[in-house]
Amino acid sequence: MKRPLWLLCSTTLTLALLASCETSKPTTDVSAAAGTGTPATNGAASAESMESNGIRLTPFNDSPRFPEAQMQLRSPIANSTIPSGEVAFAYQVTNFQLTKMSGGPHMAQMANSKQGQHIHNIVDNQPYTAHYETSFKKAIPDGQHAVLSFLSRSYHESLKHRGAYDLRIINVGNVTPTGAPIIDVNAPNLFYSRPKDTYSGADARRIMLDFYLVNTTLEPGGNRVRATINGTEFMLERWMPYQMEGLPAGENTVKLELIDGSGNLLPGAFNSVTRTFTVAP
Repeated sequence: MKRPLWLLCSTTLTLALLASCETSKPTTDVSAAAGTGTPATNGAASAESMESNGIRLTPFNDSPRFPEAQMQLRSPIANSTIPSGEVAFAYQVTNFQLTKMSGGPHMAQMANSKQGQHIHNIVDNQPYTAHYETSFKKAIPDGQHAVLSFLSRSYHESLKHRGAYDLRIINVGNVTPTGAPIIDVNAPNLFYSRPKDTYSGADARRIMLDFYLVNTTLEPGGNRVRATINGTEFMLERWMPYQMEGLPAGENTVKLELIDGSGNLLPGAFNSVTRTFTVAP
């Protein structure tokens, strides 16, 4: 039996619409799928640049990707007690080559480590130390400490997907922990990474702002990072690295705050941090 012409047209139109919807689905980045808040596109940054008082922040997400990179901290064990003095760290890193140059469009645009890719080790949200081998010792004072580790590209941009970082609490020396731990490792936490130290010459033209988030994402109307640069406020709604331009010579100040949708600071010992760095004349 022949089908009515109107039915054939309706079926054809429906199939065409379904095909259109299927082919227009956005691709998903591994780090976005892991719940990190990293943008899902591979081209230019999906968030727009912001400019105020001569300072420009430009997000980017076209760095070389290492979606299969994994890092495990084997020692010290979480919540363990270590003798006073130098603490021995031992990592296992897979699908990521330490000391290799990362390449990509930003390697020549920003300060780049000549020693290549590395591990950032941050104790109590103090300035990180960079490590190019999987085993090293680091002097840590007696007491309870929060240790964040993550893999880094050669120009110090962090890998933000799940499996590329570790956050744990350790105890050093003759210490008996009492009360609440230094931080809740299961709560939203913000850690500062870059900028750091002094920038000069070509490295001072574009300076990277990068931070690390644990147990939270950023989104409009939700949790965000308030970045105050030399007194000028920027609201960051995507977890991305940013290039800062227009910074004056001399000492510059960055304050980062992890806030909720109402602008209130989220509880956490490290969720508000202020650092200074220098731009050489």
